[in-house]
Amino acid sequence: MRAQTLVLGIGNVLMGDEGVGSYTVEALAHDRWPDDVVLLDGGTGGFHLLGWLQGHRHVVLIDAAMDGKPAGTVSVLKPRYASDFPRSLTAHDIGLRDLIESASLLGTLPPMTLITISIEHIRPMFAGLSLPVERAIQTVRDRVRDCVGEKKTVTEVACA
Repeated sequence: MRAQTLVLGIGNVLMGDEGVGSYTVEALAHDRWPDDVVLLDGGTGGFHLLGWLQGHRHVVLIDAAMDGKPAGTVSVLKPRYASDFPRSLTAHDIGLRDLIESASLLGTLPPMTLITISIEHIRPMFAGLSLPVERAIQTVRDRVRDCVGEKKTVTEVACA
């Protein structure tokens, strides 16, 4: 039996705000979660995550996006195919898209919820987050809780 939900943060913590997915999973690890929720810092993505995608019924993917929105804006999307992912995913865009496309071609891509946090720029060789992006982590935490069904809200329906 596969675990119900994988919460997967993607990001490079040595590139400033681009690492927000990884920082968010780290923050989520301090909370209590149902037994069928697995948290994973996926780093910069890649094919080594394919098995993780295949091993879960639902994936909540957290990542930074350079989408032109103000820094710290949180968006929730329901992509079904690699082409549904926004082009604005940052430095690991090609690797992540390849991973999603591979899982899709293999027929093992579970339903996904993509939570993006808007960033303004990448800061190479900088560990840490800007204040607006750091503040967004609490909003992401709430959206993840909605997705795993701990709140009975309209957002839960969009994430389930």
